[in-house]
Amino acid sequence: MSNKVRFLVLDGYSKEGRDDLEAGGASTAGVLYKKMLKRCLPGSEVDILYPGDPDASIPKGTAIEQYDGIAWTGSSLTVHQPDPKVTPQIEFARAAFDAGVPSFGSCWAAQIAVVAAGGLCAVNPKGREMGIARKIELTPAGRAHPMYFGKRSVFDAYISHDDEITHLPPGGVMLASNTWTHVQSVAVTHNGGVFWGLQYHPEYDLHELARLCYCRKQKLTDKGFFRSMDDAQAFVDQLETLFEDPARTDISWLLGIDEDITNEDLRRVEVRNWIDQLVLPTKAKRQ
Repeated sequence: MSNKVRFLVLDGYSKEGRDDLEAGGASTAGVLYKKMLKRCLPGSEVDILYPGDPDASIPKGTAIEQYDGIAWTGSSLTVHQPDPKVTPQIEFARAAFDAGVPSFGSCWAAQIAVVAAGGLCAVNPKGREMGIARKIELTPAGRAHPMYFGKRSVFDAYISHDDEITHLPPGGVMLASNTWTHVQSVAVTHNGGVFWGLQYHPEYDLHELARLCYCRKQKLTDKGFFRSMDDAQAFVDQLETLFEDPARTDISWLLGIDEDITNEDLRRVEVRNWIDQLVLPTKAKRQ
C-alpha cells in the first residue's frame, strides 16, 4: 500500500448545479474540497467523483478501500425527495460505512450520512441559513469530541442550506447547534464505519462566499435577504473587497466578520482533526 494518503472527494452537485456555479465565477464544490484537503495534508492524492451524474462510475467493495478517507461536499440537491441523482449517493454512503473508510463532509454530506444510517432530514421551517452561521455552540458531547480539539466552544462559520437534519440515526451524536439549525454538526457510527459531518462549510473563503451569493442573487432577493438586486451586488462587492484587503476593518465591522471566518487555521480545525484522529490512524492500522 502506498505511503501517500489517498482521498476520494464526492461532489454532490448535479452537472447543472456545477455549471451554474462556474457561470457565476464560483469554484465547483469538488475542486474546493480538493484544494482544502491538499492544504491540510500536503502531498496527499485527491480524486474527485460526481455521483449525481448518470454515467458516474461509483467504486464498490474493495475499490472503496483503496482510499484512506472519503470527503463529501455540499450540494443544491435535496436528500428528502426521491431523485435518481440522490439515491446512488445514499447507497455509496452506506457502502463507505460498510468498508470502514473514515468519511467527512459539509452540509449535504452530513445529511447524506444521516439518511444513509437511518436518520431523517427535512426543509428547515425557519427558512434558508445563508452567508454566516452565527453562534454555533458545541454540545457537551462536542466539547469532548476529537473533531473539535482546539476549537472554540462558540464560533461563526460559512453556511448555505435550506434543509436540516431532524432525526439522528442510531449511532448518531449531535456535536454542535445554533438557534437557526438544531444540528450543526454530527458524528455517525454505522456498521463499523465512522462519519464526521458539518452543516457549515470550512472549505469556503470570502471570495467563494461572494461568488456563491452572486450565483444566488435572484433567489436571495426573492427570499428577502436583500431588498433589491443592487443591494445583493453591493454585498457581493463588500465580500470581495474584504477578501482582497483584509485590513478593511470598516467592512469586517459592518458585516460582523472576525477571525472565525478569516483565519484559515481556525476555520479548518475540524478537517485537520479528522485527518489526524481518523484518517492517519486508520491508514496505519491497514498497512
